[in-house]
Amino acid sequence: MTSNPSWLLKHFPAGMPALDDFTLEDRPVPVPRPGELLVRTLWLSVDPYMRARLSPAKNYAAGLRIGDLMQGGGVGEVVAAEAPGFKAGDIILADDFAWQPFTTIAAKTATVLDPNDVPVQTLLGPLGMPGLTAYFALLDVGRPKQGETVLISAASGAVGQIAGQIARIKGLDPVAVVGSDAKVEWCKSIGYRTGINHRTAQDLTKAVAAACPNGVDVFMDNTAGPIHDAALLNINLFGRIVVVGTVALADRFDQPDIGPRYLRRILVSRVRIEGFLLDDFEAAYGTAKAQLSEWYKQGSLEIREDVSEGIETAPQAFIRMLKGENFGKQLVKL
Repeated sequence: MTSNPSWLLKHFPAGMPALDDFTLEDRPVPVPRPGELLVRTLWLSVDPYMRARLSPAKNYAAGLRIGDLMQGGGVGEVVAAEAPGFKAGDIILADDFAWQPFTTIAAKTATVLDPNDVPVQTLLGPLGMPGLTAYFALLDVGRPKQGETVLISAASGAVGQIAGQIARIKGLDPVAVVGSDAKVEWCKSIGYRTGINHRTAQDLTKAVAAACPNGVDVFMDNTAGPIHDAALLNINLFGRIVVVGTVALADRFDQPDIGPRYLRRILVSRVRIEGFLLDDFEAAYGTAKAQLSEWYKQGSLEIREDVSEGIETAPQAFIRMLKGENFGKQLVKL
């Protein structure tokens, strides 16, 4: 174990991140210090929130500096443990995996997994952060009522695919907004009533109106941009918009989201627009995880994964996810 190809941030992206914004260095395998675990990486997760970390701008989470190791959620096998409660061979989940085959993890951030319970990578998707995001954003912030129409953007992605199925389970009327006809058909197969291909719709506002003839009661906004505007123009009285992500702005992260402004619509319809951060719901994680796990084991949640092979592919997987080119939860398998 002497070779350890590692991805570092080369410079802050000017617009949409590009491969040149990252550099691959062959580093030695790190030695764990007291309180740390040496872990062989099995799975890495790439998620939209990571775009915000590639900027010097102030954000809700600390950003990376030039030359820092890229990092995010991951699953791996403990090689050596310098902390009580862990041993070689344990499979662990943590949020601070560096993009490298062998990495050190602070033991206090790691959770030991049972590899015989569920496929371990599901803890990076439906049974992890994306699943929890879908659960709380839809049910606790969106507060939908029986039979209401729920419009969900990026509906085939890591969060959207779970949110749509929760809506189906709860007796709601889910409508998908996605980026291809194939994604529309897949979303319909997992319980969305219908879907919109925003890349081919000539008029998004009319497309939303046609797909939601009774209007939109809850809009789960995973993208921002023109889809947000189209949803707002179709929102019902006392409608709710939950701003979960702004991936449509990945190519202009540090700039304002400039588009039509429909403040009169918000006023007249008494619309509530609320931002969502998962950390605000930490006290209720246990209940949500138990419910998501139950649904998954019952077969009520169907999962699609988009898997990229090898540490060398991590930046490309990240970029294609930001561009909406992934189909399902984007993962990197080592």
